[in-house]
Amino acid sequence: MNGRVAELGSRVIPQSDRVEVDGARVPLDPELRYYALHKPRGVVTTARDPGGRPDVSSYYPEGERVFPVGRLDRETEGLLLLTNDGELANRLTHPRYQVEKEYLAEVEGTPTQGEMSKLVRGVSLEDGIARARSARMVAGSRGRSAVQVVMTEGRKREVRRMLKAVGLPVSRLIRVRVGPIRIGRLRAGQVRELEPAEVRELMRT
Repeated sequence: MNGRVAELGSRVIPQSDRVEVDGARVPLDPELRYYALHKPRGVVTTARDPGGRPDVSSYYPEGERVFPVGRLDRETEGLLLLTNDGELANRLTHPRYQVEKEYLAEVEGTPTQGEMSKLVRGVSLEDGIARARSARMVAGSRGRSAVQVVMTEGRKREVRRMLKAVGLPVSRLIRVRVGPIRIGRLRAGQVRELEPAEVRELMRT
């Protein structure tokens, strides 16, 4: 606790004390909130869009003041974490923590192993080299395929641009995982509160 080992009878002030178990922070503040949202396609991640486009704030739990962790572009759907825990949000989005984000992309054509390997080795984009942690084809039929891509970066439209660069234009993109949290059975527009065990797993990420 606060950099020292807690002893029996130690008192904790939730708003100011820091408690860690096995190196992971334990959230104590009762005001902290953690949610998973399945962001629908066509919705912008900003809380308020100057252009009047649909935004994620309309999907926030009623009465909660939270914000999205990172971004998903307008045409990408899938898992978006919501919280008012700034420390955790920074940990999940800062490049040095290398938090995995997993995507499923529907692409035109049938990917070759060479194209999948190129995504991992690195693809040259206008803003630098982009690399996937892993990439593989998981299904395919009638000239379309499903590709699983795991990233640790978060540049604008990065997955779409990478796949297009190797000759695989994306027709649909969904994020299915952030760190240990999966989208599961959440339907587009649905939101759920994370379980305490899930929050602890995020803290360890």
